[in-house]
Amino acid sequence: MALLNTEKKMTKTVLITGCSSGFGEAASRLFADRGWNVIATMRTPTKADRDYPNVHVTKLDVQDRTTIKSAVEESIARFGKIDVVVNNAGYGLFGIFEGTSREKVQDQFEVNVFGVMDVVRETLPHFRANRSGMYINVSSGAGVFGLPMISLYNASKFALEGFSESLSYELAALGIGVKIVEPGGVLETKFGQRSGQEFSSIATPSDYDAFIAGAGAIFDQLRQSRGLATSEEVAQVIYNAATDGTDQLRYVATEDIKPLVDKRRGSSETEYMAFMRARMTPKLG
Repeated sequence: MALLNTEKKMTKTVLITGCSSGFGEAASRLFADRGWNVIATMRTPTKADRDYPNVHVTKLDVQDRTTIKSAVEESIARFGKIDVVVNNAGYGLFGIFEGTSREKVQDQFEVNVFGVMDVVRETLPHFRANRSGMYINVSSGAGVFGLPMISLYNASKFALEGFSESLSYELAALGIGVKIVEPGGVLETKFGQRSGQEFSSIATPSDYDAFIAGAGAIFDQLRQSRGLATSEEVAQVIYNAATDGTDQLRYVATEDIKPLVDKRRGSSETEYMAFMRARMTPKLG
């Protein structure tokens, strides 16, 4: 029996939000395949495709703090310890700012920013007591550079990046790490489905019609010019961030955004803005 207890302590545990599809689902399988205990959380739990003895599926809605608390307590009771938290749950609000209600703006931040903060707040006492732990916050290329039509998604991911970097300084002295994974376009996630549904509910003034058409053409060109990654490839980057033993803060997860990330981080403000305006300003004539 003592041997079994020792083995249980040696097995690391990861809690991942947003596991119903996309990065979260792929990451939960990858960590499980590598021998980790996995708490795969989602708004509407399902046992589908969770045929792993070391995967525990449970409810966690980042907009409902009671479910965050219960998921964390349940996870610690089941596995004894959480070693890594992957804040993956999120969605993108697509559309013109002027046509977006304040309620939609608040919802975007509640999911992408406040939800992450609430998960961190609920798990920090556990990490602090153990003087160990790691947060991996899934951001986006939209947390690095601005694009037309996604001002609110940009704002939420810029906020997440700033929060994560600042938090990393606060927690380093406690032995707790913070990392940011930045994916771009991915082929098969359901991320775009919710974005499309949200866009259809936005009432945009007709003055923007030409701009929206032009911006749509820009996004089509971006998708066609660079190959998109898979959720499995992004999951591998998340896993690498959890296990590489470094204090690296940011991980660019997909090739399609690297030119824009490099331009943002490797050039002057004047050069960067000239580059972006030439490519991201829709031609209306």
